[in-house]
Amino acid sequence: MQVSVESEGGLQRKLTVAVPEDTIEQAVQTRLQNLTRTAKIKGFRSGKVPLKVVKQHYGIQVRQEVLGEVIQSSFYEAVSREKLRPASSPNISTQQAEFGQGLEYTATFEVYPEIQVADISGVTIEKQVSDIADSDLDEMIDTIRKQQIQWDVVDKVAETGDQITVDFKGIIDGEAFDGGTGQDMSVEIGKGSMIKGFEEGLVGLKLDDEKTLELTFPEEYHAKNLAGKDVQFEIKVKNVKAAKLPEIDEEFAKAMGIADGNIEKMREAVKNNMQRELDARMKSSVKQAVMDKLLETNKIDIPEALIQEESQVLLKQMQSNLTQQGMQQSQLSLDASMFKGQAEKRVALGLIMTELVKQQQIKADADKVRNFIEEMASTYDKPEDVIKWYYGDKQRMAEVESIVMEEQIVDWVLGQSNIEEKAVSFNKMMYPEKK
Repeated sequence: MQVSVESEGGLQRKLTVAVPEDTIEQAVQTRLQNLTRTAKIKGFRSGKVPLKVVKQHYGIQVRQEVLGEVIQSSFYEAVSREKLRPASSPNISTQQAEFGQGLEYTATFEVYPEIQVADISGVTIEKQVSDIADSDLDEMIDTIRKQQIQWDVVDKVAETGDQITVDFKGIIDGEAFDGGTGQDMSVEIGKGSMIKGFEEGLVGLKLDDEKTLELTFPEEYHAKNLAGKDVQFEIKVKNVKAAKLPEIDEEFAKAMGIADGNIEKMREAVKNNMQRELDARMKSSVKQAVMDKLLETNKIDIPEALIQEESQVLLKQMQSNLTQQGMQQSQLSLDASMFKGQAEKRVALGLIMTELVKQQQIKADADKVRNFIEEMASTYDKPEDVIKWYYGDKQRMAEVESIVMEEQIVDWVLGQSNIEEKAVSFNKMMYPEKK
């Protein structure tokens, strides 16, 4: 077998393979000989069909099968011989496949990049740190109170902060549209869950009032068939409700799981929960900072095939999430290209981390794996059963080991670099997307 390799720029490679006729003919003859024992041909007893007759009936078919198998086996032999690491399925083009002429084909594909992880000693990584202030605790308890709001029907006009129940019908160009009609829908005025102008248009309405709202869907609206269109919503009010917040008293504390209703114990329990979430967020934040630094210090070529595959994964995840939120497939106008930038980062980071693990010989620490599983199991009624559940399945264990490996990579990078701590507020740490 003759093999040659050409670089077609970047990570693209062109492999030319020539397989001699005797290799193909030997495989064809072996298969035809085996068929003489099993072939059923009219006029011959089973197992007694002459090789010549079998070849007449099955020769072309067998040769095609053999050629396909030879291409597959010779390709993997060739890339192994040339020390190539294909990152995509090859595009095969055959030049010769006639009887007696052997086989020559070309295979074009992308290869994985050669990566040498950059030295990060001396690199500075920002580590955000935060504490919980009394005002943060008060705000959290107030948030919990709002989650336990009771809505009482009132005899008054609706205002911001009230909840109003309505029947509505959306009309575009004189006709109702799919998804634009609802009955007994509760709308909290001022929450911003509806398109602009809808909630504002309900202010001042009371029981049995009817009104038509003249609105416009946003240009960036998720349902492309509605984006930017003028719409009329015919509204009928079913009731108006005012919010009633619970008092911070013994009953409130008991509802929070404090058996004796002690308010100070409740505050301590809430603060402990906040601290756990804050610790997890700070851990996630520094991990992201490490990953960003790895990408910044290691510029690599990325196989386009891997980017396309990852884009498809992200697309399917988004479609699944939106479907679970109640959106119809017909309303979704998404394309894998929308996720290309995110896919590039994820693929690049995966390649860099894989090489880092290899170069530094990082392995999942068994004690850390155990601690990770025990920590997750501690939130269940029977943690020992959860631990057994994880250790009883190799795939689940592999997932945990992968997470622990990431943590060990983060620790290794932090150990090699300079850490610059930056104090931020609890709210900024927990809700960085808010201005």
